[in-house]
Amino acid sequence: MQHRPQNWILILDFGSQYTQLIARRVRELNVYCEIHPFNKDLATFADNPPNGVILSGGPSSVNDENAPNINEDIFNWDVPVLGICYGLQILAHNEISGSVEKADRREFGRSELIVDDNTDLLKEIPEESVVWMSHGDHIKELSSNYEVIAHTDNAHVAAVRHDEKPIYGVQFHPEVVHTVYGGQILQNFVYSICHLKGSWTAKSFIESTIEEIREKVGDDRVICGLSGGVDSTVVATLVHEAIGDQLQCIFVDNGVLRKNEFQDVLDIYEDQLHLPVKGIDASDKFLERLKGVVDPEMKRITIGETFIEVFDEAIAHDDSYKYLAQGTLYPDVIESISFKGPSATIKSHHNVGGLPEEMNLDLIEPVRELFKDEVRNVGRELGIPEHFIKRHPFPGPGLAIRIISDVDRPKLDILREADDIFISELRKNDLYDEVWQALAVLLPVQSVGVMGDERTYEFTIGLRAVTSVDGMTADWAHLPHPFLAHVSNRIINEVRGINRVVYDISSKPPSTIEWE
Repeated sequence: MQHRPQNWILILDFGSQYTQLIARRVRELNVYCEIHPFNKDLATFADNPPNGVILSGGPSSVNDENAPNINEDIFNWDVPVLGICYGLQILAHNEISGSVEKADRREFGRSELIVDDNTDLLKEIPEESVVWMSHGDHIKELSSNYEVIAHTDNAHVAAVRHDEKPIYGVQFHPEVVHTVYGGQILQNFVYSICHLKGSWTAKSFIESTIEEIREKVGDDRVICGLSGGVDSTVVATLVHEAIGDQLQCIFVDNGVLRKNEFQDVLDIYEDQLHLPVKGIDASDKFLERLKGVVDPEMKRITIGETFIEVFDEAIAHDDSYKYLAQGTLYPDVIESISFKGPSATIKSHHNVGGLPEEMNLDLIEPVRELFKDEVRNVGRELGIPEHFIKRHPFPGPGLAIRIISDVDRPKLDILREADDIFISELRKNDLYDEVWQALAVLLPVQSVGVMGDERTYEFTIGLRAVTSVDGMTADWAHLPHPFLAHVSNRIINEVRGINRVVYDISSKPPSTIEWE
């Protein structure tokens, strides 16, 4: 499903590590935007062209052989364009070949921006403010069609404006928090220059999505696989609002859920959310398929294929089911495919890259273009209880990708107990809502320990807790040391098979939140 509203911003990605931040900042202005690779076929948008275009930064030099180039057809739309870092340099380079060269002094980190003209893009920006630079090239020569509207001590061209067309560029990154007035700059571009209003809200998304679902489904029926997480629950509630009893939800015990998860969540679905849900215990089938599988991608594929098989079996007697609804998110899509053109695939998700090539059901993915916090806001607008909205993300492949080896029942039992202790202690100490996600990982590492004067040789549990806004970037949570010591002590004393606990202090990037 495509939920692109009439008014929107197109972000063309040249490979920047900050591209997702641009989207986040624009959406925080309640303006819809989409990220597409720089070489996207623009004919795709012929029926609904964007109201503005942002060109992202990127790791290349415009002087590199085969450097990503701009599709100049965007100028035929006659809409405002904002180039950021590489995006500005490619604008300058296309005007004058050789206008960009390596800087004598590269500029990375904070810099002092001096505003020369604050009438439009830099409106309400102080004469001097801090911006975030990240570039090794700089603009040596600027076309006479452009005028400089800001500079720094090291970059005589830090922001520019075309003298006839609504084309702008900045050498710094307004999307990062270190650029103090970056949000204001993007607001100036989106509101004042592109003339958009902040009308894209959770409420408007729900209204348009319900209408789209009704139109697409018609009189057919939809089956929705519930994972127990926020994403699939919001999707189920959206679809239920749209088509009522034409929806049938299935909550599958895949054998890799957390302790008591299956029954506890099933009760919430039935008693609090009043969803039409059927619980299916398919744990034996999943665990049999996972036997001996070590590679995390194969785990995802195996679980994805088995889910579809279970769904197909559940509705084999009824050919009125035509659609499968699932909770794919924007980060899932970005991380699962080479969504940004030259970027590399990080990992597939069971509900994106793990689906079989041929299915008997067509997909409905209502929140495919949303970030996690946006999904939560939609859930709140739909009336889903706050205690459920605040549940930490839990991957579709469940504990299978938190066992860093092959999966079997004894390992699952160990991990479930350790995970339950960690999560329950976070709740008890009012720390659960302070972190974005917390999890325990069973490592394929056994080490020597001493318990009751006896030598042990048992497994290691890794604890991970991160803070984040949307899951695209994350920092490790600085949990109190006494708390971690208490959790470690409980796990080692109460969980047979564990004699060592470690805490993961890596951030995303370079690491991912999950270990697999």
